Amino acid sequence: MGLAELKRDLGFAAGVLRRRPFQVLLQVTNRCNMRCSFCTFPQNAVAPEEEMTLDDYRRLERDLAAVGSRFMVSLEGGEPFVRPDLVEIVRLFAARHLPILYTNGWYVDAAAARALFEAGLTQVGVSIDYPDAARHDRKRGLAGATERAWRAIDRFREAAPHGGKQVHVMTVLTEDNWRDLGPLLEQSAARAVCHCVTLLSTRGVRRGGAGSPDRAPDGPVSETLLALWRRHPHFKIFREYLELMDPFLGGGAMPACRAGTQSFNIDHVGNVAPCIEKIDRPAGNVRREPLREILGRMASLEGVAGCNDCWTACRGMNQILGAGGGVRGWWDLATRMRSS
Repeated sequence: MGLAELKRDLGFAAGVLRRRPFQVLLQVTNRCNMRCSFCTFPQNAVAPEEEMTLDDYRRLERDLAAVGSRFMVSLEGGEPFVRPDLVEIVRLFAARHLPILYTNGWYVDAAAARALFEAGLTQVGVSIDYPDAARHDRKRGLAGATERAWRAIDRFREAAPHGGKQVHVMTVLTEDNWRDLGPLLEQSAARAVCHCVTLLSTRGVRRGGAGSPDRAPDGPVSETLLALWRRHPHFKIFREYLELMDPFLGGGAMPACRAGTQSFNIDHVGNVAPCIEKIDRPAGNVRREPLREILGRMASLEGVAGCNDCWTACRGMNQILGAGGGVRGWWDLATRMRSS
């Protein structure tokens, strides 16, 4: 690990320990070349000239540094690669923060992968939900999606300074596919990359809607997933996240969500909301006022306190590292979750 990486990582850890905001999700666009059955973000896309600009992101980067220390910046979509300035967006945030990119992999080639890591990309996740191409292609609404995703995985691994430690498969767990995670983990291990999961969200805005065929797993999954976690060192997830899946799915007691305090969401036009599930309830817009002022009134938004609408990976990290974090969370972050 180089000195710049070490300084950045220590800055992130210091911010978490000081209980400052540390996680932001950015939809850099809602445009996408795929039509996934569990997502309606593309239906809410705007023209490219209406999206946040590089100057907007430059101001936002300064605002993030002012309200936190070092942020984990999750660059998402839609499909981020539809933006021709994606490398420059990564470069802006990499100077002081930890940018992570999520992509369906369709547009990735060797040159793009190299450019992103040279710009300072910390980690990249590529979406693959099934071990067989037919089902993944069907779920993503585009023939060839699986082949392109695995090709992107290879290109990213070859370009990353730390190889497969900086690349992971991202699988959305549903009732239809959670039993397939074992074979998927074998595939990612064979590719020498990591693997992450997130539980399907069905209650948030733009999450498929009433007509979606997708649903979260029906019954207990934690025991099975934890066994896979113990068997596969490349399964890059907090164990507490897996442990709490069963209480969430069963409607049991869950820790209070910290969305809007140490984590928040900013959409493609600059609206700031507590989380991606509540993007229809913004507290303000970073194009019109400083981020600090927006965050100051976030907690007063209706429907935030006591919310238990999701148990996605971003909420899991928020819970596990929020309020300074716990011993097991820090251990998993320093060992299982390392990118170098």
